[in-house]
Amino acid sequence: MAHTTFPSDLPVPPDDGACAHLPGSQLPSILLPATSGERVDLSTLRGLTILFCYPRTGAPNETTPAEWNAIPGARGCTPQSCGFRDEMAKLRQLGVAHLFGLSTQDTPYQQEAKERLHLPYDLLSDEKLEFTKALKLPTFDWKSSSLVKRLALAVVDGKITRVWYPVFPPDRNAEDVVAWLESR
Repeated sequence: MAHTTFPSDLPVPPDDGACAHLPGSQLPSILLPATSGERVDLSTLRGLTILFCYPRTGAPNETTPAEWNAIPGARGCTPQSCGFRDEMAKLRQLGVAHLFGLSTQDTPYQQEAKERLHLPYDLLSDEKLEFTKALKLPTFDWKSSSLVKRLALAVVDGKITRVWYPVFPPDRNAEDVVAWLESR
């Protein structure tokens, strides 16, 4: 099955309360490598930032194992990323100044995904888990790697104002953010 689609029988991730502490939190001052080649400190950005976090995008020609599909909330990183790509113009119209995706994958891996998926925004690498640990973001282990669970944050001037967690289905995350922005 292609990475841009996913099975209809995926297990729904439960709301385990792992992000309940985030609303009202200030982002930590950590420089994260971006696919642009720059380093971004999300805590210093002014205006509205949308940051969506995802476990990992699949590589071209990579077969998605059944074990991955069995993890609630793991599958769907590419559809989530493409959803934000497709809603980019609307997000900008609704006041989003900055949009980023974040995973624990390294920057060269993310650069390939950004180019292949034609993403008009940067992906940030938290390969060392500094940002994830500082905010106590939920994670899970996969093949000796710690991956961040799927979530999204609305951040205004470095302060978290809204959290989407768990995110399911992943391809609707951007639409859910747009609906929230339209309702404000």
